[in-house]
Amino acid sequence: MKKDLLKLLDLTREDIEKILNVGDQMKYNQKHGLPHNYLQGKTLAMIFEKNSTRTRVSFETGMYQLGGHPIFLSGKESQIGRGEPIEDTARVLSRYCDGIMIRTFAQEEVEQLAKYSDIPVINGLTDFAHPCQVLADLMTIRERMTRLEGLKLCFIGDGNNMANSLIVGGLKCGMEVSVACPEGYDPDARVLDFAKAEGGAKFSLVRTPEEAAQQADVVITDVWASMGQEVEAQKRRAAFTGFQVSDALMKLANPGAMVQHCLPAHRGEEITAEVFEAHAQEIFDEAENRLHAQKAVMYLLMNGGES
Repeated sequence: MKKDLLKLLDLTREDIEKILNVGDQMKYNQKHGLPHNYLQGKTLAMIFEKNSTRTRVSFETGMYQLGGHPIFLSGKESQIGRGEPIEDTARVLSRYCDGIMIRTFAQEEVEQLAKYSDIPVINGLTDFAHPCQVLADLMTIRERMTRLEGLKLCFIGDGNNMANSLIVGGLKCGMEVSVACPEGYDPDARVLDFAKAEGGAKFSLVRTPEEAAQQADVVITDVWASMGQEVEAQKRRAAFTGFQVSDALMKLANPGAMVQHCLPAHRGEEITAEVFEAHAQEIFDEAENRLHAQKAVMYLLMNGGES
C-alpha cells in the first residue's frame, strides 16, 4: 500500500481487499477478546476542522484498542485554526507522532499535509472524498452478501464526497454502480472521468432514483445538505424532491437488497423512517465497521502490517 490514505483513487483493488481482509480479522479479534495491540507506544494526531461523532469515536477507540494513544486537535484550539501553514503543522507533527488523521473541508489541504509529512496521513473526510466510510460500507456489504464482484450498488442523492468515493470503491471492487442525482449536483468531474475510463458499461449516472434502483443489491443515500452547506438547505430540499429512499423505491431493487447510510440521517428527507428502521441493523453494522476498517488502515500504514 501507499504511505497514506488520501482517497480511494490512489488505491488498487488489491489494496482495498487487503484493508477489508485485515478489517475482518480486527473485528474477529475484538469480538473474541484476542489481543491485537499492534500499535503499542505509537501516537495518532487527530485534526478536526469539521465536527464529528463517528469519525472521532471510532478512530480514538480504535487507536486505544490497538495499544496506541490518540491526540485530539480541534481547529479552534490548535495553531492550525490560527493560520499556521499546513506544511509547518505536518513537519512538527512528524517529529512527535506516528500518524495523522485529518477531517477537514478541502482535499488540497489533506494532500498538502501528506506532501510535507514524514508519517502516514489518513483522510477522515473532505468535501471531495470519504474513503474510510466507504471502506466500512464495502466491508459491511461483503459481510452480508459474501462478495462484492458482480453486485449492483446504487446511490441516490447529492454527488458529494460519499458518491465520489462509492463510485471509485465500487467500480474498483468489480461492482456495477448507478448514481441518481438531480442536474447540477453531479459527482466530481475527476471521478466521472475515472468511471468512464475504468467502469465503462458498469457505471451509469441517471436523473431518476427509479432508474438507478432497478435490480440493485445495495441502495445507499446520504443527507441532501452536507456540513458547510446549511445555508443551501432550503434550495437543496427543493432540488432533491423525489430523491428519497422509500418502500416504493425499494420494491424496484432486488429482493433482500441492503440499505446503507453513512449517518446522521434525516428521516423523512433522503430516507423514510420506515425504510431506515427496516434496515437499521445493516446501517448500524456499517457504522460499527468504521471502527474495524479504520483499525486495519492504521495498522497497515502505521506498523507496516507487521505484528
